Amino acid sequence: MGIFSRFADIVNSNINAILDKAEDPEKMVRLIIQEMEDTLVEVRSTSAKTLAEKKELTRRVEQLDAQTQEWQEKAELALSKDREDLARAALLERQKSEEAAQSVRSELAHVETHIEKLQQEVSTLQEKLADAKARQKAIVLRQRSAESRLEVKKALDSSKVEDALNRFERYETKIDGLESQIESYDLGKKSLADEIADLQKNEKIDDELAELKKKLAKNK
Repeated sequence: MGIFSRFADIVNSNINAILDKAEDPEKMVRLIIQEMEDTLVEVRSTSAKTLAEKKELTRRVEQLDAQTQEWQEKAELALSKDREDLARAALLERQKSEEAAQSVRSELAHVETHIEKLQQEVSTLQEKLADAKARQKAIVLRQRSAESRLEVKKALDSSKVEDALNRFERYETKIDGLESQIESYDLGKKSLADEIADLQKNEKIDDELAELKKKLAKNK
């Protein structure tokens, strides 16, 4: 099972558990990011161990290649001294070294392939983690905005708002009544401006009356 297959199983199981418990999206996103970060640490740790294994295998191949060359030289030396038996034995040892080196090379190739896949997985996981963190802020903001709007909706739909509006209407009606009482006390009473205006009207009437008298006196 690949590292991402296992990671997907972990995340999916946690998401299902969260949904079963009706957890909020903010907690869910934090959990997913935490799982991704933990997985990234695990992959990097595995990569470090695999790289160390690669170095060890590389050294082993170099040692076996050196042994192969040594046995080749020994076989040539023995043959030059007419010791065909020693040369044959040396060639057998060289063959063993070659086979061992080939076996280690195969293992090394497998490790290198594994390292390449791990590097790809680390790169992909880093990109996904960066994307998740970028989207986390937007998700949190959307959730909080939705929660605020929901609270407002609940408040507007509740009877408390209606009661408050009814109280306002009662207060307005009461104030209207008080103002009417105040105005009733002022009925029949003239203000200073009203009295002066009356004097001006009376003065004008007096002038017109005097003028009319003069006119009638001339006509006699």
